[in-house]
Amino acid sequence: MVQLSETLKQATGVLAARGEGVYLFDEDDRRYLDFTAGIGVTSTGHCHPRVVEAAQRQVATLIHGQYTTVMHRPLLDLVDRLGDVLPAGLDRMFFANSGSEAVEAALRLVRQATGRPNVVVFHGGFHGRTVGAASLTTSATKVRSGFSPLMGGVVVAPFPNLAHYGWSEEEATDFALRELDYVFQTVTLPQDTAAFLVEPVLGEGGYVPGNARFFAGLRERADRHGIHLVLDEVQTGWGRTGTFWGAEHFDVSPDVLITAKGLASGFPLSAIAAPAELMDKAWPGSQGGTYGANAVACAAALATLEVITDEGLVQNSAERGVELRRALEEVAGRHTAVTDVRGLGLMLGNEFRDGDGHPDGATAARAQQEAARRGLLLLTCGPWGEVVRFIPALVVSYEQVAEAAGIWADAVAAVS
Repeated sequence: MVQLSETLKQATGVLAARGEGVYLFDEDDRRYLDFTAGIGVTSTGHCHPRVVEAAQRQVATLIHGQYTTVMHRPLLDLVDRLGDVLPAGLDRMFFANSGSEAVEAALRLVRQATGRPNVVVFHGGFHGRTVGAASLTTSATKVRSGFSPLMGGVVVAPFPNLAHYGWSEEEATDFALRELDYVFQTVTLPQDTAAFLVEPVLGEGGYVPGNARFFAGLRERADRHGIHLVLDEVQTGWGRTGTFWGAEHFDVSPDVLITAKGLASGFPLSAIAAPAELMDKAWPGSQGGTYGANAVACAAALATLEVITDEGLVQNSAERGVELRRALEEVAGRHTAVTDVRGLGLMLGNEFRDGDGHPDGATAARAQQEAARRGLLLLTCGPWGEVVRFIPALVVSYEQVAEAAGIWADAVAAVS
């Protein structure tokens, strides 16, 4: 009998039959608050009527117009509309299917544009599971192990992770920038370095935000040495952090922006954006793919952008994020096991540590499972799985935030 690979571990035991907004329903019609959003993908909630209508209309007219063979209107309209939300100067785009593919497209672009072999990534970053993207990933060994050799030319520098180092923001930032300069002296010359690749907020690495001075330091060094600053906004983009792009919190402008996840409310679509001067340096034939910029996915992305704009979902993310963070901090204040609540907007993590101060993935997992039993779906992340993360759809309401917080409080109390 054929079965799914048993290596594919399930975070919950739910067999989803349908979704509506921030809710999933199983085959017995039990309702769950879904604060996973498909790992931050269903930005407008499950089956938003406008996204459903746009996808259904497109399915009936053109499902697949392979975009190196023919053009189609949903793609051209999407590119035009993205000009309203992309950071200034990023006026050329390439589309693919997944975050990993977009990361590898960005990698290929900056290497071809500069003729330089090396890329600096930052400790704790997650950039995907394909060989190149996994080589750039340092969030956990499970992504990298068992299929070496990995791609060469990857250099790792520290990220200002306050909870990990136990330092203030100033101390952690000083350390990260000082060590980056040390990397230039000991591992990769600036003249050999094509790009910095970094998430505004570490995702799988534990929901750790960067800060303005750190990103200003990266921008200054990139400009001084002709290095491209590539921001991986796969998880932080499309309103997730309470601004449209996560980097807006830090007032930093990228040379290349990578987006996926919330872009199309659940349809596979990813992209990179760069200035024309940079994108034109990609070698002929180096960009392509069979399914990239699928017509139905592009139609869904257009509808997603309209919903986010018309319903004020970026502002909702910011406001509901404040409420959710306050509620999570109240729970943490009652339990010594939860040692940190961090993140931005509706991208929040609760870190668990044991009595000796060590990361406690076991208790985090018990809390996540207990929450699922009580009707709240969550995920874990972090190197030890010690962080339980809250990433509801951007349509989440005050009442749903309060309901989730109540379930979480009971779940943590039950396992503490």
